[in-house]
Amino acid sequence: MSRLRAEHLYKVFGRRSDQAVSRLEAGADRDELRAQGTTAAVIDASFEVEEGQIFVVMGLSGSGKSTLLRMLNGLLEPTSGRVLFDGDDVTALKPRELRAVRARKISMVFQHFALFPHRSVMENAGYGLEVQGVPREEREERATEALHLAGLKGWENSWPDELSGGMQQRVGLARALATDADLLLMDESFSALDPLIRRDMQDQLLELQKTLKKTIVFITHDLNEAMRLGDRIAVMKDGRIVQNGTAEDILVRPATDYVASFIQDVDRSRVLTAGSIMEDTKSDSAAMQSGGELEDASTVTAETPIAELFTPFSNSEDAMIVTDESGTPVGVIDRERLLSALAEEPQVNGIAEPNDTERGPDAAGVTARA
Repeated sequence: MSRLRAEHLYKVFGRRSDQAVSRLEAGADRDELRAQGTTAAVIDASFEVEEGQIFVVMGLSGSGKSTLLRMLNGLLEPTSGRVLFDGDDVTALKPRELRAVRARKISMVFQHFALFPHRSVMENAGYGLEVQGVPREEREERATEALHLAGLKGWENSWPDELSGGMQQRVGLARALATDADLLLMDESFSALDPLIRRDMQDQLLELQKTLKKTIVFITHDLNEAMRLGDRIAVMKDGRIVQNGTAEDILVRPATDYVASFIQDVDRSRVLTAGSIMEDTKSDSAAMQSGGELEDASTVTAETPIAELFTPFSNSEDAMIVTDESGTPVGVIDRERLLSALAEEPQVNGIAEPNDTERGPDAAGVTARA
């Protein structure tokens, strides 16, 4: 069931924005409008986010992803289209109602921490609750719990300048968690961190999500981060969503040459899972359980990255059984299938993707910038 739905969102900056939307709907492109002093930041963006899902919006600088995020909680008013959260039209709310929604239902985690230097870690984590008018004792209790969830137990009485960048970002995450908001919006939240701390924060978010099951929209320009975090990923280019799918969809079936250029250097073994490459043997599961040819084979879950299959196969395994969450066999992978999945070329609209020279200099340029 979807908690959040964006319907045909447009955001145009400049004069005669309504006319600009009509022109875009009639087929005008972004460059035509820009030549006349109008900027189309987001063009006809539609998507749904299910409950408990991490939905990642990915794109280069200027693609419109941060503008799109700010329309989701009313920080920016759409030129056209609407945002529905739990069936309510956020774009139709009055200012006071919108402030109440942002205070209680939708929290935002910013890129640059946005901590108050004159407030303790505890006070920063409880700030959203203070805005809501939550009594001090309850505020401190909930802030403390959120800080512990974010890995900051023992730092409650410290000051922001005593924390590393990664720890400061954990305070920002704790502040969002303390409000117990249903929707978290995360705008390049880890991009200011160095690579090791950034990966640690990604781990922290994924671990928290196993327990809290929040609905999250996460903005990033980093494809590896998108692939690692996203249950679904929307790729943006020039204000438009050019592909919306799972990490495996995007890696195996890029919708456009632009998307294909992004995924050239992605480690397929870290994205593809056992479930995505297995031979489906559900009909034979009873035989597999009661002892057939594979009774002595090792088992892996469908969610296991195929990078983790190399060691068992190097230890003379001929095949591996794939199970679902309950341990029921659902498929099998042999050596040939594993190697074939790694060697398979991405398909753009059903056609094998050409190499860089065939694609031309523009695609290579996108890869370099990514």
